[in-house]
Amino acid sequence: TSLTAQVLPELRHETARKIVSGEAGADVTASAAAVGGAGQIILHREVDLGVSSAAAAGVSVSAGPGGSASAAAAGGVLALPGQKVQAVDDGADDSGKTVRPGGILVKSSAASTNIPTPKWHAPWRLSTVLSAHLGWVRSIAFDPTNTMFATGGADRVIKIFDLAKACVGAPDALKITLTGHIGPVRGLAFSPRHPYLFSAGEDKQVKCWDLETNQVVRHYHGHLSGVFALKLHPTLDLIVTGGRDAVARVWDMRTKHQVHCLSGHDNTVGALLTKTTDPQVITGSYDTTIKLWDLAAGKCMTTLTH
Repeated sequence: TSLTAQVLPELRHETARKIVSGEAGADVTASAAAVGGAGQIILHREVDLGVSSAAAAGVSVSAGPGGSASAAAAGGVLALPGQKVQAVDDGADDSGKTVRPGGILVKSSAASTNIPTPKWHAPWRLSTVLSAHLGWVRSIAFDPTNTMFATGGADRVIKIFDLAKACVGAPDALKITLTGHIGPVRGLAFSPRHPYLFSAGEDKQVKCWDLETNQVVRHYHGHLSGVFALKLHPTLDLIVTGGRDAVARVWDMRTKHQVHCLSGHDNTVGALLTKTTDPQVITGSYDTTIKLWDLAAGKCMTTLTH
């Protein structure tokens, strides 16, 4: 604490000065005799621990000014007035000892501290590097069947890779390149129930790609600025997108109609999460807030700040 940080350096400095000048009294001399293994000078003031209690806890005791007992070091614990000091010796009593007001007990750091050993595992090794985009890669999504994945970049294209071939660095891992966006691609999502890939970009466009024909089959118009996030609802045929216009929009996947416009943020909506249970939509914004939404009503349930 701040009290400890102020008191201990002052006490050590004063004791070192007295020892060097020969002014050390009985209490300081006894403290100096209790120097820890690291060469630290252990200082202490009055504490409410008798000689017998301190001995049981493995703490050396010396007579201090006014005949009061002063505890010296024994194990890495600092007790302030009103706190409990727990004995750590094998044969010691486990009951806590309270330091009375005006007292401070300092134990040396010689006692061993049990630090858990991390569980060993084989070192991670880089498997493959795919160099396909000409700009920053801003989004990535895996197919639910785990056979392919798609990436979107600042070069305005979407690239679809065969996962098995990409893992071994095969030259034919790239299956197809989809062009159509005129701005960086910021969001991608595969539909788990349809052969569709959805994409969103900074060009304000949200597109639905048919992976059987590799063509755009639907557009979702409504965002007033770049779209930064895209998620699919786990069970309903709904798409949720968020962007620089500070709103999250909920779209019907089949009809292309906007179901809800979730407004309330003061800045860009940069992160989205969808769930099967309420709150079914969670949005994170550059305005430092997180909002939990009631999807049925299209209203905010809770706002989390800072």
